[in-house]
Amino acid sequence: MEDDLELRKLLLQHLRRGGFRATGAQDGAEMRRLRSTTALDLVLLDVMLPGRSGFDLLRELRLESGLPVIILTAMGETTDRVTGLELGADDFMVKPVDPRELIARIHAVLRRMDGVKGKTGRAGREVARFDGWALDTRRRELFRPDGVGVELTAGEYDVLLAFVERPLRILSRLQLLDIARSRAFGGLDRSIDVQISRLRIKLGGSRGDDSERALIKTVRGAGYMLASEVEWS
Repeated sequence: MEDDLELRKLLLQHLRRGGFRATGAQDGAEMRRLRSTTALDLVLLDVMLPGRSGFDLLRELRLESGLPVIILTAMGETTDRVTGLELGADDFMVKPVDPRELIARIHAVLRRMDGVKGKTGRAGREVARFDGWALDTRRRELFRPDGVGVELTAGEYDVLLAFVERPLRILSRLQLLDIARSRAFGGLDRSIDVQISRLRIKLGGSRGDDSERALIKTVRGAGYMLASEVEWS
């Protein structure tokens, strides 16, 4: 979504040449109308828009959908990048964008999403397997690679489930909190950082472990990520 007509036309041309079916919108109202009539796979969202900002629209979108979003902005400030990621953006690019890099980043985001809902998607499956571990979502139980069960609190389970449903994807503290609180059995009575610290210990690491071997990694200034692919059975 881009309010500048000429730039919007140029972006659409590049995207279509890159093999995408692309449609433009100049503001939030037009984006909502488009979403109601068209099946979308990804949104390119400009931060500087007339009326409500792109950050406002991203916040609204995340309340309704997990649709992938790449933020486009003329501002290169770290705070803007962090704000976009914390609100749920999947990637961030500063204008003017290189068309080849933009297309490559779109493909990368779509591949990550495919890893969540495609071949590794749940599709009625109950057990998530990652790096030898197994999370049984029907019984809410975690098993070590040697088959021994590991007890999880309700909050720890909700956070781990958020990760295994979105492997290799950066999740901000705000996203993790929103996802976990939306669970029917949500049990977050401590901070996300405490839950993750405890999970790292139970997954074979040490408190605050952020080594190469850690399954849950810290992405500085952005959030956390499950550093393993996930298979569902």
